[in-house]
Amino acid sequence: MTVTEIKEITKSRVKVAIDGEPAFVVYKGELRAYGIKEGQEIKEEDYQTILTQVLPKRAKIRALNLLKSRAYTSFQLEEKLTMGGYPREIILEALSYVESFGYINDSQYAADFIEYNKEKKSRNRMSMDLRKKGIPDVVIREAMENAEGTDSEELEKTQIIRWMEKKRFTPHTATLQEKNKMTAFLFRKGYSIDTIRNVLSLDITSI
Repeated sequence: MTVTEIKEITKSRVKVAIDGEPAFVVYKGELRAYGIKEGQEIKEEDYQTILTQVLPKRAKIRALNLLKSRAYTSFQLEEKLTMGGYPREIILEALSYVESFGYINDSQYAADFIEYNKEKKSRNRMSMDLRKKGIPDVVIREAMENAEGTDSEELEKTQIIRWMEKKRFTPHTATLQEKNKMTAFLFRKGYSIDTIRNVLSLDITSI
């Protein structure tokens, strides 16, 4: 195995390519410790030590440190570790490690997200946000079903009324153009056209 490239990515870390393929990211001090030099062979035992001992431990610590500051989905944490230059198999090992302790749980993440946002976001918007975070549709549906404690349609109507109040929009005095503009705004927020129309036709005296 020949080290074909050593590329600096920070002042302390470098990306190493072996036989023309990206292999791993290590600290500069480790280059010296393992005698890794561009254009030279890397010892098999050193290569295995890096891949089976050094990097797995480092990836697990990195994952734990990330989770100290905020919750992550599996997808988000994988993205972070990928940005750190860890090989795929090491990333999966680190994800499995933190998951075994319950530090990442996509089902719980989705449930907590919905509970926190259900009073201010539409079901469609919450679903879209969770998909962007890498939560599978089946997990989102299950979390939505488990969160059904109130009439979701009535809850969304209340949210729409709040948006109208915030925008100082009065349905019974608004022009057609103003109504179309408000409808487009609410649709972008994830509310269905039927729900929006139902609210616009209500006699809302609080607005």
